[in-house]
Amino acid sequence: MKLRILGCSGGIGGRHLRTTSMLIDNDILIDAGTGVGDLSLTELSLVDDIFLTHSHLDHVSSIPFLVDTVGAMRAKPVIVHALAATIEILRNHIFNWAIWPDFSQIPTPEKPWLKFQPIELAEATVINGRMITALPANHVVPAVGYHVDSAHASLVFTGDTTTNDPLWEIVNRIANLKYLIIETAFSNREKQLAIAAKHFCPSMLADELTKLERTAEIYVTHLKPGEIELTMQEIEDCAGQFRPRMLQTNQVFEF
Repeated sequence: MKLRILGCSGGIGGRHLRTTSMLIDNDILIDAGTGVGDLSLTELSLVDDIFLTHSHLDHVSSIPFLVDTVGAMRAKPVIVHALAATIEILRNHIFNWAIWPDFSQIPTPEKPWLKFQPIELAEATVINGRMITALPANHVVPAVGYHVDSAHASLVFTGDTTTNDPLWEIVNRIANLKYLIIETAFSNREKQLAIAAKHFCPSMLADELTKLERTAEIYVTHLKPGEIELTMQEIEDCAGQFRPRMLQTNQVFEF
């Protein structure tokens, strides 16, 4: 299994700052932020499934454009997998005809370009031998992370979250864990904002990583533009013993 980082920034600005989106092999997306827009038309047309962590715009912004762009090129709908609450938000606030057409009903309700598939926590979806399981997340809207398992090794993506003991209870049971991608959205000087928004800052990240009982390569995502250097220095100061590294656009994980 190959996972490519299309976007991992907490904002936009410049050629390399794209919001959260990850491509598994050539046909599965985890989240669909602005990074999806860098895919070619052919690459877009190959995406069959999108697994969403939550409904915030930096994680879903490319779905309307992707479906509109390649829907007519495909023989089957793009399937969006998400919590039922997340799907309801998308239906009510994006695919509502006021913001964007409801492609789950067009061109026809019988053969739409978009299909929603509800998922539940701990539910595993297997697509051609690749297992993707929803993990608990603690955010300001209903949210999940994901455990991606190739059978040879596993990658965990926390999604947007804050302190979350149930996550670690599950992660610590993943015997073949190889990679952990975890967010840190704010610097330490904005700790109160991080708490209110249910994100991490470096000191909170350090506390959370003490709950990890398995060896894994740790990568930090969702850094805010303009605070990247500051936040990474604070992570080094607070959590250096865990050796977290900054996630990079176009980074590839094979497992």
